[in-house]
Amino acid sequence: MTTPSDQVLDTLATGSYYAPHDVLGPHEDDDGWVVRVRRPMAETVSAVFGDGSSADFAHLRGGIWEAALDGQPGAYRIHTTYPNGPDFVADDPYRFLPTVGELDLHLIREGRHEQLWDVLGAHVRDLGGVAGVSFSVWAPNAQAVRVVGDFNNWDGQGHSLRSLGSSGVWELFVPGLGTGTVYKFEILTQAGTWIMKADPMARAAEVPPATGSIVTASAYTWDDAEWMAERATRSALDQPMSTYEMHLGSWRPGLGYREAADPLIEYLTDLGYTHVEFLPLAEHPFGGSWGYQVTGYYAPTSRFGSPDDLRYLIDRLHQAGIGVIMDWVPGHFPKDQFALARFDGQALYEHPDPRRGEHKDWGTLIFDYGRREVRNFLVANALYWLEEFHVDGLRVDAVASMLYLDYSRNEGEWEPNVHGGRENLEAIGFLQEVNATAYKRNPGIAMIAEESTSYPGVTAPTDHGGLGFGFKWNMGWMNDSLEYIKRDPMYRSWHEGELSFSFVYAFSENYILPISHDEVVHGKGSLFDRMPGDHWQKLANMRTFLAYMWGHPGKQLLFMGQEFGQMSEWSEGRSLDWWMLDQPAHRQLQGFVGALNHAYRELAPLWARDADGAAFTRLGAPDWNANVIAFARRDHHGNTVVVVSNFAGNPVYDFSLDLPEPGRWSEVLNSDAVEYGGSGVGNGGEVQADAHGRARLTVPPLGTLWLHHRS
Repeated sequence: MTTPSDQVLDTLATGSYYAPHDVLGPHEDDDGWVVRVRRPMAETVSAVFGDGSSADFAHLRGGIWEAALDGQPGAYRIHTTYPNGPDFVADDPYRFLPTVGELDLHLIREGRHEQLWDVLGAHVRDLGGVAGVSFSVWAPNAQAVRVVGDFNNWDGQGHSLRSLGSSGVWELFVPGLGTGTVYKFEILTQAGTWIMKADPMARAAEVPPATGSIVTASAYTWDDAEWMAERATRSALDQPMSTYEMHLGSWRPGLGYREAADPLIEYLTDLGYTHVEFLPLAEHPFGGSWGYQVTGYYAPTSRFGSPDDLRYLIDRLHQAGIGVIMDWVPGHFPKDQFALARFDGQALYEHPDPRRGEHKDWGTLIFDYGRREVRNFLVANALYWLEEFHVDGLRVDAVASMLYLDYSRNEGEWEPNVHGGRENLEAIGFLQEVNATAYKRNPGIAMIAEESTSYPGVTAPTDHGGLGFGFKWNMGWMNDSLEYIKRDPMYRSWHEGELSFSFVYAFSENYILPISHDEVVHGKGSLFDRMPGDHWQKLANMRTFLAYMWGHPGKQLLFMGQEFGQMSEWSEGRSLDWWMLDQPAHRQLQGFVGALNHAYRELAPLWARDADGAAFTRLGAPDWNANVIAFARRDHHGNTVVVVSNFAGNPVYDFSLDLPEPGRWSEVLNSDAVEYGGSGVGNGGEVQADAHGRARLTVPPLGTLWLHHRS
């Protein structure tokens, strides 16, 4: 019988051997078979077989025991006695074959495993009638890996994982474990120190500030088949899309995923929103980051419940006809020592060069997009949210910071690409890959870029050299519009270009017009607070601006609280100011946003050809007025909507405007209507255009009209 060396036995005893299965468990030997186990401080050890027979073990060294057998052992359990302790009978983790297959390892090495979450991480499995949990982790620079948790008193010496070769993956099946097990990985670095890390692929985690990973398995049965089937048949680009952006924790504090379903659905339905967009719901330790500093990319934050609770919320939203978008953060991650940073003792997920791997503004680390396995981790993560949680779209945060190597860096603080340019070619390749893969596997979704520069082709197809996004946030429109709307109406005529400039490039990308959470924090005040004038004028400005925004080419997004004119700046640490709805004027504004959404959804010209410049015409003749912005939108069937906004504080009477068609135009929306808190100036419900299309109308003060003409 061949006995392992003392050095190997010693490393096995401490759980620091890279290939424990090569020694422990059953092995064929020159004289038959041998079984070895690690049982430190045991008095006796024996193997009990399925037929009732047994075999005694002899102690070798450091708690490693060995038994010689005449034939190949089948299934067995290990019976252990301890001095002054109870007997202990358990299955042997080291008698099982790897739970990660050769094809999986090949795809991981190639960076092409599109369902990575099914392989890596912790999974409840049944192997040959034995229930347990398989653990696997990518840590190519590790000397050894152990799994620790509440099941072994956080001492991993008896649960060391085996290396699966050049893939960098480590694996172990632990019998007897199940859902709810809290665990982490202990990693022996090249420097010879042990570090403890949460599982990068964990699908559940402890409630912060605790940082353990949790074994989970989904038992959820979806009931949104109709929604998913219909979604696959359409493009989000030619559908109505008005999005309610929200931070779940401060919308109505105390509501979990399940508890939020009914009130959120009722609220969104009443207000007519087509979509809800959640600020990041992946696990994050610091609530003040709003979810944008992620440590658990595959774990829905446990602050609001379990992963199946989130599935329930999304399922219910779908059944109510509401799409779900989630913010996704592949641009950077925090330096928390329990998470991805220097995961196996070296730069692994982050780029090793600080000029490319550290984000100066946010104090975070930047992913190494050129490394296949890291890119695979992120691409699979996008697919995970789309496929496991039926999310209808991902809004990709901080794309500009990914595209440019010199983003927020001074001269000498960045390294050019191989061509001497400033573009991050690896990040560009990653974005193209994730978008192409997401759309290929999940037709009908929306991949959305928060991109603040003039980078060309953000929403162009990847086969045309574009990034392949479905939509881009129009940050230029947002900045210009907010700069304009905060001006006193007396002076707006001198700054008309701040509004009209967006018409020049409105069709260069597929745009979403955002008034997002970033615009109501950090001293910027609320949207209401930005408006000039007294209380009535502020509300009137909000109504005319929102009606103008909803009429403008592009989809719409509004952050929570702005729909009822919240006066204070948003804070993640407290609830929205729902008490303001006790004030009739603010409840009227909320009602106006509902009317706006419902009318928008009924009027196909406002959304059916959002990216088609031929469906848009700027109007204004013959009575050009710098305070009046007017334009026409058309659908595929010749139906037309004209939007007329007066940003001055006085009404414009007898305004002559050449409309696209003669005949009757219905005044389907008037932001100055009395029911919304306005002064009631308007056109009695309709405008008549002569045979040449010329009409004379009254445009209310700080008001927007929508005129509808059916062909």
